[in-house]
Amino acid sequence: MRTRLALPVALIAAVSVTATACQSSSGTGSAHSGAGKAPSAAPSAADYNPTPYDRVRDGGTYTTVGTFDDQGNPFNVNSTLTASRIWSWYNADAITYSPTGEVQYNPDYFSDVKVSVEGGNQKVVLTVNPKAVFNDGTPIDWTAIKATWQANNGSDKAFAASSTDGYAQITSVTKGADAKQAVLTFKGVNPAWSALFTTFLHPKAATVAHFNNAYVKKAHPEWGAGPYTVGKWDPHSGDVTFVRNPKWWGKKGKLDKRVYVNLETTAAVNAFKNGQLDYVSAVDAESLKQIKGLKGTEIRSGGSPFEYSLYFNTRSSVLADKAVRKAIEESVDRAQIAKIQFQGLDYSEPLPGSAILYSFQKGYQDNVAAVLKYAPEEAKKALDAAGWKPGGDGIRVKNGQKLALDYPLLGDDPLGKATAGAIAAMLKSVGVRLDVRKAEEADFSRILSDRKFDLFLSGNRSMDPFGARYLCDFYCSDRDSNLTGAGTPALDEEIRAVSRIGDLTEQTRKANEVEREALQEYAFLPLFSGPSTYGVKKGLANVGATIFYNPLPETVGWEK
Repeated sequence: MRTRLALPVALIAAVSVTATACQSSSGTGSAHSGAGKAPSAAPSAADYNPTPYDRVRDGGTYTTVGTFDDQGNPFNVNSTLTASRIWSWYNADAITYSPTGEVQYNPDYFSDVKVSVEGGNQKVVLTVNPKAVFNDGTPIDWTAIKATWQANNGSDKAFAASSTDGYAQITSVTKGADAKQAVLTFKGVNPAWSALFTTFLHPKAATVAHFNNAYVKKAHPEWGAGPYTVGKWDPHSGDVTFVRNPKWWGKKGKLDKRVYVNLETTAAVNAFKNGQLDYVSAVDAESLKQIKGLKGTEIRSGGSPFEYSLYFNTRSSVLADKAVRKAIEESVDRAQIAKIQFQGLDYSEPLPGSAILYSFQKGYQDNVAAVLKYAPEEAKKALDAAGWKPGGDGIRVKNGQKLALDYPLLGDDPLGKATAGAIAAMLKSVGVRLDVRKAEEADFSRILSDRKFDLFLSGNRSMDPFGARYLCDFYCSDRDSNLTGAGTPALDEEIRAVSRIGDLTEQTRKANEVEREALQEYAFLPLFSGPSTYGVKKGLANVGATIFYNPLPETVGWEK
C-alpha cells in the first residue's frame, strides 16, 4: 500500500508533509546544497523493539494520534494511510511482509497457500482457516475473496476502486474443495499477487453503494474480523477506541484498548510530552528536540518506504503546457528542500529518483536524474519561448494572464510552511507566483478528488515491496489515482504491458524504463523521503520504524 488520495490497499495517501517522515526514491542532479555528499542509498534499518508474543504482557492501553478519514475503505480511491491503519485494527490482516519485504501468511486467516503455473497461467489456491468468521457470523470463505476481486477488477466502473492492477489479471475466482477454499486463476503470471489480498471485504461491503459510501465517516465492525473491534467511534471528536473482540478465534490481543485521538501535528508533540500519548512522529528537528531525552521515553528511527512529491494539475489552464511544467520542475532545487526538511536531524539521503522503488531496494534506478536537472536559467528561456514574458512586477504574463499557481497548504506545521515558502521563492526567481493557500487537513481528499490545486505536495507510503505494481497508479492517464491527469493512451499501454511480465527482475527493469518515459510528462516531481523517527514510551513492543512490516495488532503491547 502506498499513501495518497487513492491508491491500492498497498499505496496509501499521507495527508501532508508532516504526516510522517520517510524514505527515499527520486532524484535530479542538483548542483548545490551538498547533494554530491549524499549517500548512495537511504537507510534501510528497522527499529521497533521486536518482541515475541509471549513476552508482551496482557492488558494496558496504547494511544496515538489518528482519526478516521472521510473514506475509511482502504480499497477506495479516496482512502488515505490513516484510514488503512485504522482499518487494520478491526479487519483482516491476512498477509503481511517482513521489514525487508518477505511475504508472511497469517494462519488465522489462510491455513494454506499454494501457487502454481499451468500453461503459462498462474493459479493460487487459498485455504481459509475453518474458524474464520466475520463479526456478524458470516463465514469467511471463498465468497469474500471473490467479492474483493469483483469490486476491484475494473469490470464495473461504478466501483471507485483505488487500483484495478493485478485484480484485472485474474480471470476467475471459484470455490475449491469446499467453501473454505478459493481458487484464483490469472492470465499470465503475477509475482506480486499477495498484495491483492492482504485484507479483504465482507461480501455485503462489496456492493457499489457500500464500497463507495458505507465507510464515509463510519465504521462497520459487524463486517470486520480480528483480535479487536470498535469500542467507540466518535464522529464529532474524530477519536476511535478499539477493544478486544469476543468473537476472535485466533491469538488474543494483548492490549485492553487501542486508542486514536484526533490532534494536529503540533498538538500531538505536546500531548506526548504531557504523557497523553504513547507514541508520536518526530517530523522535524524542533519536534525531535522537544521529545528527545524525556523521562521514560526513547527515540526509534530507521528507514521508511515513504516519499513526498510535487504534483502538477495538468487540467489547470496554466499547467496544460508541458513546456511550462518542465520549466517549473527545472526551477525547483530539490536538494535545498531536502536540506530544509532534514535540518537538525543528522540525516542525509540521495535525492529520490522514482515513484515506485526506494534507493535501498534491489532494482532501483534514479529515473528522475535521467530526464531532468536543476536548471533555473534554462527554465527562464523555456518560459520566454512559451510566450510568458516578465511583467512589471517580475511575474510573467501571457495574453493578460499572470503565471500564478495555487498551492494548498494543509495543517499548521512550521516545516510545511517553510517548504512552501522555499518553493515560492524558487519559482519567483524565474517569474512564477506561487499563491500558498491555507487548507485544513480534513480537506485532503476533497482537494485531490476535485483537483482543487495547481501544485500540491503529498506523500505516499508503500505497504509492500512490489513497486512495479504501482506504475499505473502514478502514471496512467485514465487512472483516478494519477493526481496529475498526465499521460497518453500509448504510454498507458506500455505501462500495462509491464504488469504482464511474470519475472520480477525483468518487470522491475522494464518498469524503470517506462517510468523514465512517464516522468517526461513533467507533471510529477519526487522531492524527499527522510527517516522514520518516533518518540516512544519505553517498553512499548513492536512499534516504530518497521519499513514494509506491519506488526499484527495482537502482538502490539507492553513488555512484561
